[in-house]
Amino acid sequence: MMEDETVQMRLLVHAHDATYQQTPVWVPLTRRVPETPLALMEGANPISAQVVVKDGKRWLVWIEPDLPKGTRKQYLLRPHPKRLAGFQHSQTERGIEIRYQEKPFTTYVTQGAPKPYLFPVYGPTGKMMTRRFPMEIVQGETIDHPHHRSIWFTHGDVNGVDFWTEGAGKGKVVHREVVSAESGLVLSRLIVRNEWLAPNNKKLLNETTEMVFYATPEARWMDYQVTLTASDEEVRLGDTKEGTFGIRVACPMEVTRKQGGQIVNSAGQRDRDAWGKRAEWCDYTGIIEEETLGIAIFDHPQNLRHPTYWHVRDYGLFAVNPFGIHDFVPGTSKGTGDHVIPKGGSLTLRYRVYFHKGRTEEAKVAQHYSAYRYAPEVTFR
Repeated sequence: MMEDETVQMRLLVHAHDATYQQTPVWVPLTRRVPETPLALMEGANPISAQVVVKDGKRWLVWIEPDLPKGTRKQYLLRPHPKRLAGFQHSQTERGIEIRYQEKPFTTYVTQGAPKPYLFPVYGPTGKMMTRRFPMEIVQGETIDHPHHRSIWFTHGDVNGVDFWTEGAGKGKVVHREVVSAESGLVLSRLIVRNEWLAPNNKKLLNETTEMVFYATPEARWMDYQVTLTASDEEVRLGDTKEGTFGIRVACPMEVTRKQGGQIVNSAGQRDRDAWGKRAEWCDYTGIIEEETLGIAIFDHPQNLRHPTYWHVRDYGLFAVNPFGIHDFVPGTSKGTGDHVIPKGGSLTLRYRVYFHKGRTEEAKVAQHYSAYRYAPEVTFR
């Protein structure tokens, strides 16, 4: 009976505000659907779909192949007619490994460092997209800033404690548990809980992080959502450039190498001129093993101080930092960028990371940001 009901479910998708091309789409479900692998049918071609429970709601998620702005499309939702390999996840000694169609995407590493991080990270062509140091020593790589661990989230001033750098007298982010992990045809989703501890082991913050991974033939995607909760006392995230959501790009992409590395943001600022500026998105591209590849980060419009400030350096650091205003804006006083989380309160920050082929315009970064910002209208029939 449920399958019959599903066969009759139709979706009318209307792209009011953005173009969706090989882009993840989330829409809230208003009717029941089975937990079996699903497909959206337009003619004879199935588009894989997956049901996700998030924030107390059920969502239907798929990668929209082509829906230009101002157009509509009708789909039939039904059980998937094919047996396909999608995402898989597995527990390892180091953490949680994410794979797509049996090939590695990344691992969320929970052991062996003062903070969790994602490494290695493979892009759409199988090339490694982030620097290997300090996890691995590779000839020709730079070995500065050993706290730049591939992809991570920390901050340099939390009630006066430095979590950004590593070593004696610094704070640590300690992994406590995997809250949930799920994988399907469209995505893999990982929710973890961590604690931010001062050098004396006093807990300053509880952290819950959700990571959602997607793949298309031309790209890899990650949605990264962090919620920081001040459970025991008021917590001040201080005004410093040393933060916050960071990526250390693969060394061949570094602008300083003058081998094709390039930074550009949504305001049109490039390379060194992009540092400390506000923008909705920023894209770091370069040439890795003769292929032009890039990493773009999208700032969610509901984030604190959107459009955010960018701690992006020509030597390979690529970080989002909504707090370091006095460092970024000449003439502002220390403390301008402080943000206080009251006892019992929380702060949520959301980002999308787009690992893509080609330069910024070729990869349609601005178009994909609009698709991230504006969801299509969907009517179920």
